[in-house]
Amino acid sequence: MRNSARDAPPSTTTSGRAGPLASLRESPGFRALWISNVFFFGGAWIQTMVLGWIVFETTRSELLLAVFTAVRLAPMLLGPLAGVLSDRHDRVRLLTIACGWALGAAGTVAALESTTRVPYWALVLGGLAIGLAQSPSQPARSALVLSLVGRRNLSNANALNAMAMNMTQVIGPALGGALISAFGSAAALWISACWYAASLLALWPLLRSGRVPLADGSDAAGPDANGRHDGGQSVTAMLVDGVRSILRSRLAAGVLGVTLAANVLLWPIHQAFMPVFAKESLGLDADGLGWLLTCGGVGGLVGSLVIAALGDFPFKGGLFVFGTAGWAALWALFALSHQVAVSFALMAGIGVLSAAFGVLQTTLLLMTTEPAVQGRALGVQELAIGVMPLSSLCLGAAAQYGGVGVTTFVSALLLITFLAVLALRMPRLWRYSGV
Repeated sequence: MRNSARDAPPSTTTSGRAGPLASLRESPGFRALWISNVFFFGGAWIQTMVLGWIVFETTRSELLLAVFTAVRLAPMLLGPLAGVLSDRHDRVRLLTIACGWALGAAGTVAALESTTRVPYWALVLGGLAIGLAQSPSQPARSALVLSLVGRRNLSNANALNAMAMNMTQVIGPALGGALISAFGSAAALWISACWYAASLLALWPLLRSGRVPLADGSDAAGPDANGRHDGGQSVTAMLVDGVRSILRSRLAAGVLGVTLAANVLLWPIHQAFMPVFAKESLGLDADGLGWLLTCGGVGGLVGSLVIAALGDFPFKGGLFVFGTAGWAALWALFALSHQVAVSFALMAGIGVLSAAFGVLQTTLLLMTTEPAVQGRALGVQELAIGVMPLSSLCLGAAAQYGGVGVTTFVSALLLITFLAVLALRMPRLWRYSGV
């Protein structure tokens, strides 16, 4: 038995705009998931900032920092397998397992940092362990949203999830930087472990009920509500069938192409090289790096709030394509800046426009694929994001010899060029409304 359109809850509104918090008000299940996401992303952002700082402070090498980032993000390559698991098993239980693993991994790294100066190889292994909790859970985390809120509120719910990530991007790096400055890196890592524990507790209402509470207040009956299948197909067969179904949609393929290009060219810059910009371009310490990343989080929060308030708006494809191009243009300007105030302002703008990419890549992918393969579609998306480790290595090598500013500027121009060609060759994508 497979997921189908009837598994999604009926819309409880007749208007495209029901307020920025519509999904949180109408779906108790989504409310529990959203609270869990806040704490899960909070732990992830603190660790991203703190571990990156420790690695660069230990090695003073852009290339070794890129290697660490590549290993930490390598579990994204498991995206297709994670997508199959999301379509085949209970998505709430999958998220519970991920939170428990993240808590254990984060606590282990924090304990090591508390007792000794952790060597580089141990930091790499710690990053890998934490990455194994974060990336493979994303298909289940994203696919569960549609089951909880329905198609009409999908953009709103994804924007609220992006707001959760950006709120923690505001709080997490600033908190991590402040804790490093005041108490040391070990305290910051312990705080991140506590955030994972809170995320696990927030999932308890969904896990205890065994059923997904829908937006209309009822429970989804049957095994499909949480994304479970009858298990008749092998994992390989499910994966092959899912990929074929996804690629039959040119719109879905176009969305995945933008995801791939952005994660090859620019997202590795944000994931790996912000400590380098902070130290070498702007002369900032750990606290300053935290506030720089916080500016991006504030901008992302604002952008996500705007998309959430728009509700089921038209021309989603246009905002996705042209908003991503604007995001790349701001990265090009950031690469040229050596003024702290200008760089902070540009990072805030980068955060605003990143919402167009981050929110709508998932919304459009879910809208342009069949319900039965949406977990696998999100798994393929995770694989497209998973090229980031390899790209980080390539960009790290380029930055080692050409400088991080030049590398970022060229990467931004390449992404703008790709989007311009895509807009000309596939006008259906930027005209797509999904309403």
